[in-house]
Amino acid sequence: MTTRTPRLVLQPGRRAPAGARRRGHPARRREAAAGWLFSTPAVVLIIVFFAVPIAMAAWVSISDWGGIGSPFSPTVHAVGLANYKALLTEPGLPQQDLALSLRDNLYYVLLVVPLQTSIALFLAIVVSRRALRGRGFFRTAFYFPSVTSSVAVSIVFLFLFADGGVVNGLLHYLGVHGPNWFSDPSGVLHLILRGAGVRRPPHLLAAHGLLGMSWWGWLAGPSLAMLTLVTLAVWTTAGIYMLLFLPALYNISGDVEEAALVDGAGAWTRFRRITLPLLRPVLFLVLTLGLIGTWQVFDQVFLITQGGPAGTTLTPAYLAYQVSFGNEQWGQGAAIAFILFAIIGVLTIVQRLVLRERRGGTGANPWGSS
Repeated sequence: MTTRTPRLVLQPGRRAPAGARRRGHPARRREAAAGWLFSTPAVVLIIVFFAVPIAMAAWVSISDWGGIGSPFSPTVHAVGLANYKALLTEPGLPQQDLALSLRDNLYYVLLVVPLQTSIALFLAIVVSRRALRGRGFFRTAFYFPSVTSSVAVSIVFLFLFADGGVVNGLLHYLGVHGPNWFSDPSGVLHLILRGAGVRRPPHLLAAHGLLGMSWWGWLAGPSLAMLTLVTLAVWTTAGIYMLLFLPALYNISGDVEEAALVDGAGAWTRFRRITLPLLRPVLFLVLTLGLIGTWQVFDQVFLITQGGPAGTTLTPAYLAYQVSFGNEQWGQGAAIAFILFAIIGVLTIVQRLVLRERRGGTGANPWGSS
């Protein structure tokens, strides 16, 4: 009778033998070599087109490079944090422009991100209903603006809201005469206060401020031109975020919904206690992508307003382009880009902390009252 040596079969969760786990084992070396072989092209591309440009931009932001020749030539000298000081601490036009761009972009973010996220989630819930007929048509219709060229859409909006555009023509037809509202540099909050009879700002808001701008200026609100850009952004981005929500909605088990119905949970309670918690990872992704995209908005501003009227649609991304290519102050332009990078990084971390999973016990009725 021949005795066979039992073969070692690894079960899920079992660790490989100690000999196979050693770093010098031939199998491990082959796996490592194969991994590096497949990942090397991606690593090279990241280094060449991502890490190296960031390093060069960081050097430009602390140097006096004039835009001609190599930024690493002997004629280029380091100036330390002079470019950052001119933007953040020294009163002057660079600081005022930075404050103006941050204020305008902040209102843009506060309006676009909640609107596009909520509308995208609403559209995803609507088109995920099995009772809805023509779901494929509605998905395509809602997604179509997202795949349309941003240049083409921006030009269409430019013709719509220009001085002699369709919107102003319609307003004149309805009897609303006067100057072009979209050329008014006043913020909507100031316009509302002006309509209520408040002509002068309180002394406390006019005397103090941040980055050379008074608090009264920070609280101006978005201009009508900025609201136009907000409308454009929401219309063109809600569809693509809808597609991110759809798979997550389909993955929610029907048993959970049925259990909530048995416990007497209403529609709003089920949405708040079941749907939203289960959508937390996708919600974080959508909010993060929206936050990054809204702080980096450039093409719509460049094509439609160029930062006007009176700088009320100025954004840090467009300001960095304007300072670098228009004023040829490459160091300040790169510094603005890194300030924007720091803002996005900090806000993303804060958002992650707010939306992180909270562990803890649950009560007797997890659905609450309906």
